[in-house]
Amino acid sequence: MIVLDASVLIAHYWRGDAHRARADDLLRKHVDRQFAASAMTLAEFLVGPVKSGSLTKAMATLADLDVLQIDLPVDAPIRLAELRAVTCLRLPDCCVLLAAQDQNAALATFDDRLRQAALDLGLQLA
Repeated sequence: MIVLDASVLIAHYWRGDAHRARADDLLRKHVDRQFAASAMTLAEFLVGPVKSGSLTKAMATLADLDVLQIDLPVDAPIRLAELRAVTCLRLPDCCVLLAAQDQNAALATFDDRLRQAALDLGLQLA
């Protein structure tokens, strides 16, 4: 399983994104693996399509990728607070880390700070 950060989903969805080719390559390379994202990440990704009136298209993109939604666990408030304190990342990024930890999954992101935090926590990167 690969937990996707919003940066990957956004780059794949928006044609003009600077990371579009990287996102498409990453998704093609791992097409045989299950993609997943935290509920917070999915919400973060969907903001742009909601604003632009393309929510149906964005939902179809998620369905085409077969992205599994990972809900926050019961102990999320404490664990997210700990991740935030240790990494100094924003809470949406901490949700990505928590999802990868809980699923024992690799993490895919184009965010350098999130990438480094994942490595520091011993997570595998895609």
